[in-house]
Order: sequence, then C-alpha cells, then structure tokens
Amino acid sequence: MREKAGKIEGDSNKKGKQGGVCKKFWECGGCEYKQDSYKRQLKEKQKRLEELIGGFCEVHPIVGMENPFHYRNKVHAVVDRDKKGNVITGVYKAGTHMVVPVDSCMIEDEKADEIIVTIRGMLKSFKIKTYDEDTEYGLLRHILIRKGFATGEIMVVLVTASPVFPSKNNFVKALLKVHPEITTIVQNINGRGTSMVLGEKEHILYGKGYIEDRLCGCIFRISSKSFYQVNPVQTEKLYKKAISLAQISEGDRVIDAYCGVGTIGLIASKQAKEVIGVELNRDAVKDAVANAKRNDIKNVRFYQADAGEFLTKMAEDGEKADVVLIDPPRSGSTQEFIDSIFKIEAGRVVYISCNPETLKRDLEYFKKKGYKAEGCWGYDLFPFTSHVETVILMTYCGNKKK
Repeated sequence: MREKAGKIEGDSNKKGKQGGVCKKFWECGGCEYKQDSYKRQLKEKQKRLEELIGGFCEVHPIVGMENPFHYRNKVHAVVDRDKKGNVITGVYKAGTHMVVPVDSCMIEDEKADEIIVTIRGMLKSFKIKTYDEDTEYGLLRHILIRKGFATGEIMVVLVTASPVFPSKNNFVKALLKVHPEITTIVQNINGRGTSMVLGEKEHILYGKGYIEDRLCGCIFRISSKSFYQVNPVQTEKLYKKAISLAQISEGDRVIDAYCGVGTIGLIASKQAKEVIGVELNRDAVKDAVANAKRNDIKNVRFYQADAGEFLTKMAEDGEKADVVLIDPPRSGSTQEFIDSIFKIEAGRVVYISCNPETLKRDLEYFKKKGYKAEGCWGYDLFPFTSHVETVILMTYCGNKKK
C-alpha cells in the first residue's frame, strides 16, 4: 500500500497479524472499523469532511498512512483480575469499567504491548496486588507506556493507589533485565476513586523521568502527563502543512494558542520574529519551557493562561499579532477566544482540529468575524477509528469590525 497524491493505492484488508479482523473488536470498542479496507476508511472520512466543511472551502484529498498498523506511541493498560482471580491487563469495554484482556493490538506499538505483558507476568512473584475499584484495595492500577518514535526511548509509568511500593528496586531491576531498552520508569500515585488514570504525585524509579523525541527538526521532552500526538509519522506531515499554510515571514509575530508542550510553536519559531505560546496546563507549560531550552530557541515565550483571556489582554494593551496557530481540544474553541483573535487583528489563522463537528461550528463564527476559510486538508492520524485531524487556513477579509 502506498500513499500518492493524497490518495491510497493498495488495500490493507489482510488477515492475520496486520489484518483487518481483530478478535477483540466487539468487546474493546477502541476501533470503529473492523473488516473495512483502509481505502474504504479514508473514503468515508473524506466524505464526512466534505459534508461538514465543504460549504466553507475546498476539501483536499485526505492524507493516509503508508502502514496504518501499530502507530500508537502511547499505550495504556488497565490492571485487573478475571473471575478466576488471574491477573489481566487490557482496556475498559466501551461505556463500562469491565476490563477486556488484551495482549497485543493492531494499532498499538508492539514493544509497548510486550512490556505490559512482561509486567503482568511479574506481579505474582513480587506479590503485587492489583487494585480493585469496588473495595479500593490493592496497589497497581494502570500501566502506561510512551515511546519516542525517532529516538526509540521508552517510558514506563506504573500507576499505584499508594506511594508504598514494596521491593520496587528489585522490581525495576527485574524489568530492566528483560527489557534493557527501557529508558525511564516512573511511579505515579493515584489514590483517588475517579476514572482519571494519572495522579498528581510521581516518583522516578529509574532514568530521568521523561523521554525525548524528534519532530520536524526539534527535540521534545515528553513526561507522563504531556500531551504529545500519538501518531508521530502523520503528525509531522500535519505540522509541516500547517507551517507552510501560515506563510510565516521573519518579521511576523506568531501566537501558538492551546500550545501544549510547545511543539508547533517551536517549529514555527525558525521562521518567525517572535512566538508566544499560551497553555492552561501547568505541566505542559513546564515541558514547553524545557523544550525551548533543549533546542536553544530564544525567540519563544510561554505563558500559563486561558488563551482567550490572554489575547484579550493583549488587545487591551494595544498589542497585535500577524499569525495565530490554534490546536484546541475536541470541544473546539469558544466565541470568546475567536473574538480575542479578531481584537488583536491577526491576518492569518491556521486551525488544527481533531473534531470536524466543532470545527464547522467555529468556522461559522470565524466567518461572522470576517475570516474566510481558504482550504481544508485532512490527515488520518487515527486509522481504524472515525477520528480525523484537519488543518484549515483562514485569512481576514477586512470586514468592518463588529
């Protein structure tokens, strides 16, 4: 299967390890396409984008993956016991807290799956109890694996209900003996009775407590809580397109809103005079600052703040920006934030969206404020699911201020 001119040649509807038939499909709920060929998946996503966004601008052919399997560099497993008392690791069945046992998954990194199986097999010999949500008894709740695609670095996060981890040093040594490729191991403490996977406190059991990855020529620090796209192959294509659409020149002031760990803002800094990153999550801002230092980038500043409030304050102070890059959560942006973009008189807006429905809603409001969508490009970051990432370029048409 090859990617060519935005269309997919070939058909990935094969059986077996790379096949389209997953034995856990009906239980898991993680994937929404089972036996559909990859070409058919892309056609359906393209159709959906055209239906939702086609009324605003041209929707260009979706960019698919050359190999749509094992793309997830972040893998999460719930630790539990079955009815016979055997330790299992897997995922919650859709809409429930019932755990579906999973040893390997066609969209997850294969090494990550191997490490999870190894950890599961070690629990009995180390007398580590699995956490029971009903009784709130036990220690190990979740296992999280993160892997740097370009660097190969691997982080293992052991989420425990208590900070007390018996024989943790011996446990770490035993795990590293089987998997010496692991770069760092972190214990995350989550004693809350909620559905949240990670808690606030952490202890580094081995290594630096974070890993690094390379994307678009920059090195990024990834901690257990960092937002970092799970499909780096497609993310690089998406971000390169976003930067090219922004048409950034050396005299431009760029705002990177919802900046996360600073990925797209740091990449854009190579072409801009100044980049200002705004992010509400404290841990993400901390990583963003570290990423700027790691790449020796001095024309970027990061602020922990609500993006809309920050831009409104900029406008009140008489400040302006040439380009705004936004990558909001699935809920999309807000009218208050879009108003703030209008107030700082940004001439170009590049909107990266993970939800076409909220993108359509936001485009309608951008249009009211005088912004015109110039084109839409879809990128398939999540094969075998219905999700699709898009990037839109908007330019200000000079309508009278409202």
